[in-house]
Amino acid sequence: MLTKKALLLASVLALSAGATQAKGPDVVVSIKPIHSLVASIMQGVGEPALIVEGSASPHTYSMKPSNAAALQDAAVVFWLGHGLEAFLEKPLESLGTGARIVELEDAPGLEKLKFREGGAFEAHDDGDEHESGGADSHDTAHDAAHEHHHDEGEVDMHLWLDPHNAKAMAAEIEKTLAEIDPANAATYKTNLANLDARLDALDKTLVETVAPIKDKPFIAFHDAYQYFEKRYGVTVAGSITVSPESMPGAERISQIHKKIGELGATCVFAEPQFEPKLVTVVLEGTPAKSGTLDPEGATIEPGPDLYFKLMENMGASLKACLSSKA
Repeated sequence: MLTKKALLLASVLALSAGATQAKGPDVVVSIKPIHSLVASIMQGVGEPALIVEGSASPHTYSMKPSNAAALQDAAVVFWLGHGLEAFLEKPLESLGTGARIVELEDAPGLEKLKFREGGAFEAHDDGDEHESGGADSHDTAHDAAHEHHHDEGEVDMHLWLDPHNAKAMAAEIEKTLAEIDPANAATYKTNLANLDARLDALDKTLVETVAPIKDKPFIAFHDAYQYFEKRYGVTVAGSITVSPESMPGAERISQIHKKIGELGATCVFAEPQFEPKLVTVVLEGTPAKSGTLDPEGATIEPGPDLYFKLMENMGASLKACLSSKA
């Protein structure tokens, strides 16, 4: 008969064996919101590596040696696609490791919206001097990026700002991971079901959060929010700039300044990655208030919960600013 000590040791060994799973694949993800979805599906198997960390933005990011090393070791790379993470195009083209590269903008079931331009959403960069002092190589690079985005993609790439799109991307992530790592397929499937349930609950919460302020117009720093706008019926009256690779000039700021009065916008929202002084300048002489929206999770720690905090914070920020009196 086994002693109590032997029984205890056997129980510990059994529990350890039951908790052991096959090692997951090396996975690299471009930006925080997508990384959060991948991390949710990989819970219990492994942790994906993140390229754009901290408060950096994919609009202005430059690759680091550590990023290149992670890509070389990757079995899978998840990114949205050419229209957002342009800095990844050449590194991914030069990968010789046989890694599977997944463009989530191609995930089945996504609702895609076109860039909107004209009126309050027009960039108005033609011949306009920028805050940094006139046309320069930065402007040329911006024009090329802007042309690339609009000519080749035409799609607004802030796809994750609709939980329904997050579910579509999560399904593609789970499918990919299960195909390359069948030993952990059951875990990925369970995690996807749990993630879908959380996304459904988040969707209901956001509907309730923004309901009181749906009809109050606001100005955003750049035109990143139309997926959130369409899903929840909030009213984006315009943006300071269409594309944050380049700052708007004095003429553009003057036009938005006037739009605040014409459209009755009660709030102008900055973003943590970009220059807040522009918002201050736009607000001068108007009754509008300022707030902050963080569409990429710049101020949030990466991980499975980031996506939910990002979306909840967005709803809370809109409600707080738009509910208060100027």
